[in-house]
This record gives sequence, structure tokens and C-alpha cells, in this order.
Amino acid sequence: MTAPSDRPEATAPEDPAVYRPKPLLGATFWAMVAFAVLCVLAGVAIANFGPRLLADRYGSAATPAAPVAAEPAAPSPAPASTAPAAALAPAADPAPDVARLDARVTRLETEQAHASQAAAAALAASVVVEASQGAAPFAEELAAFRAIAPPSPELQSLERLAQTGAPSRIALAASFPDYAARAASAARAPGDKAGLGDRIVYALSRIVSLRRVGDVPGDGVDALLARADRAVEDGDLDGALRTLDRLPPSAREAVAPWRGRAERRAEIDRNAQALRARALQALALEAKGAGA
Repeated sequence: MTAPSDRPEATAPEDPAVYRPKPLLGATFWAMVAFAVLCVLAGVAIANFGPRLLADRYGSAATPAAPVAAEPAAPSPAPASTAPAAALAPAADPAPDVARLDARVTRLETEQAHASQAAAAALAASVVVEASQGAAPFAEELAAFRAIAPPSPELQSLERLAQTGAPSRIALAASFPDYAARAASAARAPGDKAGLGDRIVYALSRIVSLRRVGDVPGDGVDALLARADRAVEDGDLDGALRTLDRLPPSAREAVAPWRGRAERRAEIDRNAQALRARALQALALEAKGAGA
């Protein structure tokens, strides 16, 4: 007889699935993964499309604030910005020197231009004087001088005389003896109460004119004509004209044609010489100013 054993008897499980190994990832896990993916996709969509949707919706309300946002803020002074300004400050010191140099160069250029113009005017005045010595008109030479010289009383007088000119001094000296003889003959003309003898002598004197020349003393007609002749030979037309003023009326009338031409020559010479003297004086002043 077998003794009963103390080990309990092994009994088979009622459900065989109890012995199947359980899966590591269940349905709950995959549900949580799917929810996390949806959250990530939603965050990406909001990040990409959220600002655009808000701008479309509230764009009209945000427009007035644009100029305020676009206006740059005034930069606040920084200590570092003062260092370059302080470094550049010495560069502004040469500015007064440059200005003074420019002023000096401008002054020198102006003085040089004035000196050149004065020299040209002096040269043109000499040309006018030379041209006026002949008997031909000298209007062209005077016009060249007028183009580069300031107005003057001498220039105005010469403008009237330059159109016709005047006989040269040599021509006047050569023609004076003939007019002097006429003046001497006219001075000897008998009056209405003269006798026959006086009239015959006067008629002969007109054929052969005789007058005294050289150093003739006194203030008679022959003496005055001799002095005027010497003045003309010496080129002193003004002195000769003053001497002829002392002749009697009949003698002055005889010498009047020569006197008119001589007065024109004397006036041209006076004004031409004064014109050149004025031009040379202006040139000297310019040269003195440039050398100062």
C-alpha cells in the first residue's frame, strides 16, 4: 500500500493563453506616440502659418504704427565717438593757412592781369603816338587802344581828330615861309587913303615877296614872323601860334589857313603825348604795387 505523497498534484491551467509571452509595446504606447506626433505637427503649423494669418487679420490696425517703428532712434552719444573727433581736430588747423594761400594766389593773379593790361595799354599808346605823327588818319590805332584802356579826356579829344589827322611838323615847317611872306605882304597893304606910289610899291611886293628873317629885333611884322618861323623850325608849334596871335588883323588873315592846320597838329600832339604819359603812369603804379 502506497503512502500518500505530500506534493500537491499538478493540475493543468484552465486557459492555455496564460502561458503565451506578453508583448512589450501595447496599444496604449502607440496611442501616446501618435498623440505626440500630432502635437509636433500642430506646433510646426502654428509656427509657420500663425504670423501670416495674424498679419492678414490685423494688418490694417498695425499700419499706423509702421512710421513710428521705422523711425530710427537718435543715437546716444558714446564716449568712444569722441575719440575720432579729437583725433581729427588737428587736421582742421591748416584751413586758415590754405585760405590765406588762396587769397594770396588770387591777389597775385589779379595784379598780374592788371599789370599785363597796363603794359598792353602803354604799348598801344605808343603806337597811337607814332601813327599820329604822320598826315594820315589814325582811327584804327586809336580804336585798338580804346579796347584795352579806360576812358580819358585825351582819348575823347583824339577820337574827333583821328578821323582826318593833320599835316606833319615837317610839312608845316616847309609850308610856313610861303604863308609868312603872304602875311608880310598883307601887313604892308596900303589903306584907302594911300597914294599912287604906295600902291605901286605894294603891287610890286606881291610879285616879289621880301621879308626879314633871322634875329629881327622889335615887335614889327617881320620880327614876329621871324620868331614864329624859328619856333616852327624848332618844333614848338604852340610857341609859334602864340607869336602869330600878335600880328595885325590883315597878317593873321593871310596866315589863317596854315594856322588852322598847325592848331590841329598841336592838339593831336598834346593829347597823344598826354595819352601815353597816362598809360605809362598806370603801368608804373601797377609795377610798384606788384613789387610791394
